[in-house]
Amino acid sequence: MKGPLLGTMFSRHVKRHPGLIPLIGFISVGLGSAVLYLLRLALYSPDVSWDRKNNPEPWNKLSPTDQYKFLAVSTDYKSLKKDRPSF
Repeated sequence: MKGPLLGTMFSRHVKRHPGLIPLIGFISVGLGSAVLYLLRLALYSPDVSWDRKNNPEPWNKLSPTDQYKFLAVSTDYKSLKKDRPSF
């Protein structure tokens, strides 16, 4: 491979243009938080079924006190009672 590596070229470019440092930081934080939110949705959402043979309907196993929303402003999940039939 001829020429400098990509990391060296990137560091030289950032040293020449220091105004890019905040931009790179904010883009990195935004991408990181988007990836973490997508992982949270994939792992903790009741709408996602990773194992269809053993757990075909994961939303039926939720109790009324399970909080699956990211932010619940006015709902206290601990005081809710079951108002639906068990299947």
